[in-house]
Amino acid sequence: MMRLHNLQPRPGSRHRTKRLGCGESSGHGKTSGKGHKGQKARSGGSIRLGFEGGQMPLIRRLPKRGFNNAAFHKHYAIVNVSDLNAFKGRHVVNEQLLRDIESRPRSFCRDQNPRRGRVEARPRSASRQNQCERARKN
Repeated sequence: MMRLHNLQPRPGSRHRTKRLGCGESSGHGKTSGKGHKGQKARSGGSIRLGFEGGQMPLIRRLPKRGFNNAAFHKHYAIVNVSDLNAFKGRHVVNEQLLRDIESRPRSFCRDQNPRRGRVEARPRSASRQNQCERARKN
């Protein structure tokens, strides 16, 4: 039976701490594993990310212009299928008809099936695709 007094960490999950400056025979004496001199051996000797020792860093050498994907980003507007019931008669409701009303590309999803007309669009999910196909058959 497992009790508090016989709990142990998994083997290999805990490591001994590196005891620095505890004599030459420890392997971490004298310079404490930092080598001799140099910037990294000094106290507070960490250098920031991208620093190249005074040379102009790569991030500053490269030009700051070029490709930006924002110009090609598509903006979708959600259309509830129940809203398509506002169309009178037997219209074929497609993307172009909705673009004439508003200027944003459309994605069809959610609640109910259209009561009138036919919907030609690309639904977002497979379940909605099946729902639209069943509505077309009726």
